[in-house]
Amino acid sequence: MTFEDIFDESFDRVLAFTPDNTEFFEAFYQRFLGSSAEVRRLFQNTDMDRQRRMLKKSFFGLVAFYASGAIDDVLRRTAYIHSARALDIKPHLYDLWLECLIETVKAYDPEYHDDVELAWRLVLSPGITYMKFRYDHC
Repeated sequence: MTFEDIFDESFDRVLAFTPDNTEFFEAFYQRFLGSSAEVRRLFQNTDMDRQRRMLKKSFFGLVAFYASGAIDDVLRRTAYIHSARALDIKPHLYDLWLECLIETVKAYDPEYHDDVELAWRLVLSPGITYMKFRYDHC
């Protein structure tokens, strides 16, 4: 089984908790907001329902980038919005974002193990690298 297959199966398991697939993303945001005062400050005036919807779109953009090697409009726009020229989301926060996501996967995937963690990291890392690069290259 490939790491892409492991990721896909894990992703299906974590989203299986609720019919509308929101519980996983809500749990992630609770964890992410609890991880840092800097993160809480960035989200203090944010409509979190809208933010969760945007997270799903950008998350799928990260996955699509891994799968296709091409940057879609969603990922390109997300990178610009997060860049130093716009919201100024510092690159180090993407590492914290990923760690919080992995911890959420660990909590929601009943079959979580080291290969699942590695699969998530491998699938999301190219897109995260792109986001970090675009921080000061937009």
